[in-house]
Amino acid sequence: MFNPHEVISTRTRQALGAVAILGVLAVWSALAGLDIVSQAKLPAPWEVASALGNLAMPNDKGESLLFAATWASLQRVVLAGVLVVVTGVPLGVLMGASPRINALLSPLVDPFRSAPIVAVLPILVMWLGIGELMKTTFLWAGAVVFLVPMVRDAIQAVPRTYYVKAKDLGASDFEAIWHSVFPMAKPRIADAMITAVSVEWTYITVAEYVNAKVGLGQLIQNARRFSAMDQVFAGIFVIIVLALITYQSMVAIKRWRYPWETE
Repeated sequence: MFNPHEVISTRTRQALGAVAILGVLAVWSALAGLDIVSQAKLPAPWEVASALGNLAMPNDKGESLLFAATWASLQRVVLAGVLVVVTGVPLGVLMGASPRINALLSPLVDPFRSAPIVAVLPILVMWLGIGELMKTTFLWAGAVVFLVPMVRDAIQAVPRTYYVKAKDLGASDFEAIWHSVFPMAKPRIADAMITAVSVEWTYITVAEYVNAKVGLGQLIQNARRFSAMDQVFAGIFVIIVLALITYQSMVAIKRWRYPWETE
């Protein structure tokens, strides 16, 4: 039972996951259906499903509010994710490869991993306004503070022997890092990228609370104003599904690129 190295079949894993989901749905249905919790606070699963259907239906203009909100949020997460990877990975590699650079930048990077990034939102609004630049910057800031230290740790976790052997073969310092240490750290860097992009979905509603004309956060906020809790839960459900799809897609890419990590 308690063996972290036990290998279970895909069917067993899926069955256990299905049991957990069905259990949550059963408890949720009981709490809402029996009025143990007021429907104004906890709509029933079937009411959330109905709200999803209504939001997905085209309006008078032939547009689906749910599709438009989902597409807008997805674009913001993808753009911020690209920026996070482009800036965070090189910086993390530099910090991991150079103790001097790490000593210089760690006091500026490490504290923000524990700091509430939501607290900087008012500052970003004052500096960047309330447009798309602010939203993208906020998502970037919320994720890059996790990515950089994780990439640095991935580089530092590579055994020293790989660096030494490369140097013994005549490689320069840069060549030893680039051709020996960095390739060995790639699987862990991939894990860091997966975590960072996943974090962005946790901040999307906050980013879209400020002057967003369209987006899942804006949809949830509008529904909350009108006490439409079924739509609030519907928006949250879509974010969870998108986050799960993003995570599973990136994990699948990692398994394809580094199959030995999962064998």
